[in-house]
Amino acid sequence: MHKRWIRRSLPVLVFTFIIVLYLDFQFRSLPKHNLVHDPSPDAFPICRLTAMDAQNPACNSSRNRGHPASEDGHVTQTKLKLEDIFVAVKTTGRFHKTRLALLLETWISRTKAHTFIFTDTEDEDLRSDGHNIVVTGCQSDHSQQALSCKMSAEYDGFMASDKRWFCHVDDDNYVNPEALLALLSAFPQDSDIYVGKPSLDRPITAHELLEGNATREVRFWFATGGAGFCLSRRLAEKMAPWASGLRFEETSATIRLPDDCTVGFIVEKRLGISMVHCPLFHSHLENLLLISHRSIPHQVTLSYGMFENKMNSIEVKGRFSKEEDPSRFKTVHCMLYPFTSWCP
Repeated sequence: MHKRWIRRSLPVLVFTFIIVLYLDFQFRSLPKHNLVHDPSPDAFPICRLTAMDAQNPACNSSRNRGHPASEDGHVTQTKLKLEDIFVAVKTTGRFHKTRLALLLETWISRTKAHTFIFTDTEDEDLRSDGHNIVVTGCQSDHSQQALSCKMSAEYDGFMASDKRWFCHVDDDNYVNPEALLALLSAFPQDSDIYVGKPSLDRPITAHELLEGNATREVRFWFATGGAGFCLSRRLAEKMAPWASGLRFEETSATIRLPDDCTVGFIVEKRLGISMVHCPLFHSHLENLLLISHRSIPHQVTLSYGMFENKMNSIEVKGRFSKEEDPSRFKTVHCMLYPFTSWCP
């Protein structure tokens, strides 16, 4: 009876085994998308490339991410570290004791050595505490000229450093250092990378000023500075003819748009390199309540602020009330770093 059952079952088992091998082969043969994927339980794709991604060297290889090839074609192991990232925070004097103080207490306390504060007002307290403060000499308002002036100072500050990545954030952003490192580590380190999140669902339209007061219409994507963005060293070096010294402000004036738009213009229209769209950067101009609690450890930046006359911040539970922590940054920080001395 037992032998008869084996004889009858054997063809079925063999057929099942063949099917399993076939399916395994099919899955292994599927093309690997050049997208970075979130390791969180939500498992949503991190970065979406534009239609021009074929022109971007960063999109041509998914196997060697984080490991640039040497001259003989071999892949060299170069592990990115947080110290390799130049984090620039744009602020102004009137926010030193409020917005900036919150960042100093939370995420900047973890990245103090390689975070650079670009402001328009001297602050001896910041200097005495050992923070990297750069007084730009720019105006303190929110005009196109003032914003572009500070971005120019940030760019030049990065170029004078030995860092491998330049990342810009505003003083209402929480930066998750580990998520930022994971994201940037996923890209080829010796490629042209411009990554961030657009504030629009379409390319912006601008009118570039030409000689003789003529203009031409240009369309391009840009990563909003309110959510933060990053540039690789190689790309930043290529931007120099339009970004170094006074050139950044001059370029901004030709399109009559502020700092973050100017970065996108230089990258996409002057250099022909596509922006990498990444939904892990967040500004206060989006509905932050839509960010799931479980995904917070994997978000690169968060924000807060007033939107449509209401406080717009992420929804996260913790021991701080919304009155004590309206931005929710302290709550997030204690979620990520529960052994911080001031965490409940």
